[in-house]
Amino acid sequence: MQLLPKGKKILALSGGVGGAKLALGLSHCLSAHQLTVVTNTADDFEHLGLSISPDLDTVMYTLAGINDQERGWGISGESWANLAALERLGGDTWFQLGDQDLATHLIRTQLRTSGKSLSEATAYLCGQLGVSARVLPMSDDPVRTMVVTERGEIGFQQYFVKERCEPKVSGFRFEGVDVAVAHPEFLSLLRDESLAGVVICPSNPFVSVEPLLALDGVREALSKCHAPVIAVSPIVGGRAIKGPTAKMMQELSMPTSATAVAKYYGDILDCFVLDDADASESYAIQAMGIDTLVTPTVMRSLQDRIELADQVIQYATCFARQDLVV
Repeated sequence: MQLLPKGKKILALSGGVGGAKLALGLSHCLSAHQLTVVTNTADDFEHLGLSISPDLDTVMYTLAGINDQERGWGISGESWANLAALERLGGDTWFQLGDQDLATHLIRTQLRTSGKSLSEATAYLCGQLGVSARVLPMSDDPVRTMVVTERGEIGFQQYFVKERCEPKVSGFRFEGVDVAVAHPEFLSLLRDESLAGVVICPSNPFVSVEPLLALDGVREALSKCHAPVIAVSPIVGGRAIKGPTAKMMQELSMPTSATAVAKYYGDILDCFVLDDADASESYAIQAMGIDTLVTPTVMRSLQDRIELADQVIQYATCFARQDLVV
């Protein structure tokens, strides 16, 4: 396992399930003070009067070791008594809230109502769950992903959960992103000399990563960042490991390939990590001026997560050494 030099840090940009898997691997390779995970909050929404942050919760539950690995979301060993009672009363049950998960949303809502920021609420919840790595929302200001579909513009959770990703997508709009401010620690870390690498986790590039990149100053900071920006492909063998990424790419008239994802991120990247199954695409990506790292990227087990994280850290460390030589 490649150990990051003392005092050096890794910044991970994450959506939900895929990003959380790599974040967990990184947490096993790094000390608590070396890892910061900035998480997408553009899929947050209000439901039944509660403040819901799906990607934050997935990252938080995964790092706490309590996530439901079979469903990919929520808490392991979940029960559904409240949901059943809600259904009996004619309540809205399309967004499933388990009994344990409900407690998270109740506490978050209580904290937000009392005047705490989303960052403060997240820090409290992480502390209660024993999460040692720093987990930050991308912003304390509300940003909401709106999906432009053949049925009109709808909120992301309605598209993703209620409509099961069925409507054809033609674009996305991030409501509020023009006035939202990136979390100050996010931007500060991108300028920090102790930063060894930025990892764009294998999350959906359109609805999990793009909202972070769309915040004012983030793309510019990534372009100027002295540390390598390393993205891990969410596409393997022409398919998405999880979620609607491949479907969205097809509907947006994009090839469902790792190369297309690398091209989408563009010149903010120093390195693109692609699976062995897509090794032949390495040359096309290198032709864009982006280094490639070909390694197994499908994370079925904890060991897979750790090994991929180790590969990414090795790249960041070697990049820093090459920079020193130059």
